[in-house]
Amino acid sequence: MPAPASPPPRLATRWISDAGGLRYHLTALRERDRAWRPFRQAVADWLAAWQPAARHLLLVGPSAGHTLPADWFARFDTVTAFEPDPIARWWLSRRLSGVPLHFDGRDVLAGPLPLADLAKARDDTAILFCNVLGQVRPAGGGSWHPVLRDVLAGRRWASYHDVVSTAQPPRPDAPEALQAGGDLESVLARFWRGGELALVDHETFRLDGQRAADYALWRLRPGQTHLVEWVAHPGADQSTGAAG
Repeated sequence: MPAPASPPPRLATRWISDAGGLRYHLTALRERDRAWRPFRQAVADWLAAWQPAARHLLLVGPSAGHTLPADWFARFDTVTAFEPDPIARWWLSRRLSGVPLHFDGRDVLAGPLPLADLAKARDDTAILFCNVLGQVRPAGGGSWHPVLRDVLAGRRWASYHDVVSTAQPPRPDAPEALQAGGDLESVLARFWRGGELALVDHETFRLDGQRAADYALWRLRPGQTHLVEWVAHPGADQSTGAAG
């Protein structure tokens, strides 16, 4: 049964946290081509299947892009990254040296009207939340579900985000990635053995309200595994459907 969640850090303080700070970057250097390889492949597959009709991309919380495939960005004319971590900005600019990349210092997840600045973007813009919505919560409390529904209803956006994190290793026969429906407990049962599971619930399950979504294991470091969800919202002028 899910355990009570601890409040994640605000975006502006993530640069000193395990979620996006120096320890995270050091872990990425050690694990990105080892334990992270299956998860990085899952992210690459999700993004390859996401085909928003957009010339411009907004990245929210990309950190240094350790889990992002650098060649994927070639489809966009411009890429703007909302990332407060100065180390991450330096690193991301070098990883995406061939991309027309710009940085914006605004914390678009904070304030009384979070995401409102994103809703003002030009029409031919897509938004990608880069494993950040499970790390921070709206300033007024609650979850991101109603904020995304109300503020970005007509926008093209996608997100991969932590659903749960736990010290319990997945079952030996657990898939690295799959698409699943059902409630949270039934999804967890696809990756962990039955019984009580001590975990942190990041309150992002089915973030786009669909009845099915894509999931992948992220073995962040020894003794810490995250279940990550992918959802894609098509916007007002595109057909709906779960990512495959």
